[in-house]
Order: sequence, then structure tokens, then C-alpha cells
Amino acid sequence: MIDIESHIKDLLNDAIISAAKDKNLVYPEGLEIIIERPRRENQGDYATNVAMLMARHWEMKPRDIAQVIISHLKESEYVEKVELAGPGFINFFLSGLWMSELIREIIAKGDDYGKRDLGEGKRAQVEFVSANPTGPLHIGHGRGAAVGDVMANILSFAGWYVEREYYINDAGLQMKLLGRSVQARYFELLGRSEAAPFPEDGYKGDYIHEIAQEIIDREGDKFLGLPIEETLDYFKDYAVKVILNGIKKDLEDFRVLFDIWFSEKTLHERGLIREMVDFLMKRGLAYEKEGAIWYRSTQFGDEKDRVLIRSNGEPTYFASDVAYHKDKFDRGFDLVIDVWGADHHGYVPRMKAAIQALGRSPDDLQVLLIQFVSLIKQGRMVSMSTRAGEFVTLREMMDEVGVDAMRYFFLMRKCDSHLDFDIDLAKSASTDNPVYYVQYASARLHSIFKEASSRGIELPAPEKVDISLLKTEEEKALIKCLGKFPEEVAKAAKELSPHLIVFYAYELAKAFHSFYNAHRVLGEEKSLSDARLILVRAVQVVLLNVLGLLKINAPEVM
Repeated sequence: MIDIESHIKDLLNDAIISAAKDKNLVYPEGLEIIIERPRRENQGDYATNVAMLMARHWEMKPRDIAQVIISHLKESEYVEKVELAGPGFINFFLSGLWMSELIREIIAKGDDYGKRDLGEGKRAQVEFVSANPTGPLHIGHGRGAAVGDVMANILSFAGWYVEREYYINDAGLQMKLLGRSVQARYFELLGRSEAAPFPEDGYKGDYIHEIAQEIIDREGDKFLGLPIEETLDYFKDYAVKVILNGIKKDLEDFRVLFDIWFSEKTLHERGLIREMVDFLMKRGLAYEKEGAIWYRSTQFGDEKDRVLIRSNGEPTYFASDVAYHKDKFDRGFDLVIDVWGADHHGYVPRMKAAIQALGRSPDDLQVLLIQFVSLIKQGRMVSMSTRAGEFVTLREMMDEVGVDAMRYFFLMRKCDSHLDFDIDLAKSASTDNPVYYVQYASARLHSIFKEASSRGIELPAPEKVDISLLKTEEEKALIKCLGKFPEEVAKAAKELSPHLIVFYAYELAKAFHSFYNAHRVLGEEKSLSDARLILVRAVQVVLLNVLGLLKINAPEVM
């Protein structure tokens, strides 16, 4: 199958070269020919503004340049017609041959249709969720999980070798605070709360009580007679283990599996922080001052130098992050993608500068920021606060709404845009619910083949079908929509924008529903019915591939 975008660009390039020679003009140096899909149907399938870009080079009006280019275009069996529009746009309308070849290609490639080789086998790591193991995941974590997981799927589909990683923040003050919170509840449940007062900024959720009760069930009151500080590690380690197991189970049920669970503690155990500091010191990018070790971040545009190792010998959080990212690149990744909460936006330039100090391009680290999720239920906003325990967990949402709806809704906006999650809409079985609308297309597709089977009709061989019979506006719009899928994959991969695949899923479902409502597939003259069956099969292939990227089910019935 021809790459239609490249084909049109080649036609334009050849026409410009020919026109320059014919008119004794110079081919513009550094000219980049860009083609886009027009927003309106009557503006063709592809359009270019190249004539406007050339106006200052050839000192002619853009419309005149466009007319010259069109007059020098070679004929193509894949282009039905070319039109001049507006101030100098050149619009291309594709032929029936291209549509026929596209449908046959889709069916022939099946699961592979839409795949690209942009990554060329390079290694990419996507690190996401990475929530502190201090409590169960809430819906904000769920959005990050969906974004990171689908981004990894898209990159893999686009030719990257991808690994998914979860960074376990299991070192530092928050872990001690978690341990003290559970310890205090343990003493409280045993009637000795005065011996271990609950910390002022401790974790207050019901899950802390549940963990404390588990410890009582396992160990009884044996910790009552022991020094408080001696038992803290037990409460901390037990709580982290229980919470982390719960996080893993929630993510697994949310269809998110990680290749690596990386413990922050191993940075210390393996000496990776010291190794990173030595690396920077040798390069003159770190220095000692007032008993501490500082990173020369001002050399990379930061407002001030940053402390790596405090005067008491303790590494800062920043030092751990730099050491962790050095380890990522040392493992051979060409591209590292971090999925962070939007409140970390100010940290991005600092980390990119650190990546540069480590000898990498700052572009080798890309950060996707996840904006806050507001949960709306029965028209009212539901508040969330982790330490107060007033949050809606990912598990609660999965049980109430379902994984399909959650993954779709979490992905239906740009990740750095605020998301209002309407739980009532997500649960509704109506076409107002976008995930229902998309899955309804899957059910309709299946129903067509089920009905065909009941009539003894088999799917014909694509090469024996006259696909050129598909001439209605709905048919052509649907076919052209199918042809956009590889482009959407490429764009989503290049721009790190998983929401584009959700947009495309809805667009494809809409095009199919319009076709389905306007035309019969079965019961028409055999040649036309066969052509429509082949079209429907192509739609089913693409929709399955799209939903596969999103890890959303393709139901047979609704």
C-alpha cells in the first residue's frame, strides 16, 4: 500500500522543481512541504499551504504560485482531482483506487494495521504512577496510570522497545510518618493511645486502622512492652508491604502491569547516589561548601545551585532523583518519559538540567504532567484529601463505574488539562456516554457478522470484491477515517499525546454509526453487499486495534 502522504509530497516537490525550471526560478532553499487534513469535507482529503510559504522567494502572489504548481503536477491514479482554494491552498481529493487498496491493506495486515517504525527499535522507558506507598491509589493516580500505560502502548505500536516502571518511594520521612501512624493506631486499638500519640500530620484513613488491626491479629499485644523506637521499623515495613500489595492488585485490575518495580532504598544500598555525586564532582559540576555537596545547577539555567548531600551526610530528594535518572540512562534507554502530577511542573526544568549535566540531551527526558481530576457525582463535587482520608479510591471507582469507562474518561482530555469526571455519565447506557458510544459500534459490527452467519453468508475474499461500488458520502467518509489511523498513531507517538487515540476512537465510531444508520449491509444486491461486508470488516479490524491500544473491551453485545 502506498504511503499517500509521502506520495502527495513527492508530487508537489516534483511539480515545484519542474515549475522552477520552466519559469527560470530558484527552488526555495530549506523548503518544507507540509500537508494536512482540511477540517471541512469539501476542502479535499489533504491540503498544503506551500504556495504561501514560497511567495517571498518567488515574489509572486500565492494564488499564482499555486496555479503554477498545479499546472506542473503529474497525474496520479491515487488522486482524483486537485483544486486551488482561498488565498493559495492546494487541495487534493483521493481516488477510488486508493480507497480500495486501503481496505484490502487493512484486512491483510489485521492486528498490524496502523503500526509505524518511528522508534526504529530504540529503547524507551515510561515511569508512571509511582505513588508513595502510604495509602491506596485514588482517582488522580488512576488518570496517571491510564495515561502512562496507553502512552507505552502507543510507543510500542510505533516501533519503540518499551518498558514500564514504577518507582517505589520507600525511603525517607514519609515512610517513618506512615510507620508512626500505624503504630499509634495499634496502641489506640489496644487501649494505650497515650503511649504512642497519633502524629499531628499522620495518615488518617480507615486503612491505617485496618493495617493496625491486622498486626494485632498476627502479633497480639507483644509490642506494648517494647520501646517505641525499636518497633517503628516493623510497623513501617509491614504497612508498606500491605499498601504496596494493594496498589499492585488495584493496578493489575485496572489492566496496568509493570515490567520493573524500582525501590528507592536500592539507590542507597547499591551506592548509586554516591556514584552520581562522584560523577558530577569529576566533571566539575558539583562542589563542597559549608559541609554540604552542591550541584552547579546555575550552569544550566537554574536560579540557584542545589544541595545534593546535606551537611549531616543525608542526601536530598533531588539527589535521589538525579541518581535514579542516571541509573535509567545507564540501563540503556534512549528516551525516558516520566508521568508526574501537575504540581511538579516547576521541577521539570531542574531535572532536565540535571539530565544535561549527566551528559544527555535534555530532550532525552520528557515529562507528562497530569492535571487534577474533579469527581462529580449527582451534580456535586467530591473532595479528596489523602491524609484526611476523605478520598475516592481507584478501587471504589472501578467497582462503581467499571474499568472501560474509567480508562476512556481519564484519557479523553489532554493530560495537562483539568478533568471533570462525571460518574453518572460514565455509568449511563446511552450514546451521551462516549465510551458507550464507541463500544456500541463494536456491538453493531459484531451483530452484522452474526446476522450474516445466520443467513449463511460468508465474508468474501477482498480481492474478489468490487470495492469501487462504495460511493456514498457515508461510505467514503468512513473509508477516509480508516486511513487516518496510522497518522494518528504517529502523531500521538511524536507528541506524546495518548488522548489523540481516544479522539480518533470516537471519530471512527461516529463515522461508522453514520454509515450504519444510512445504509443496509445485508439484503442489497450481492456485489454491493459484499463490498459493504468488506468495509465493515475493515472497520472492525481498526476499531479492535484502537481499543487494544486503550485496553478497553470491544463487546459483542451491549
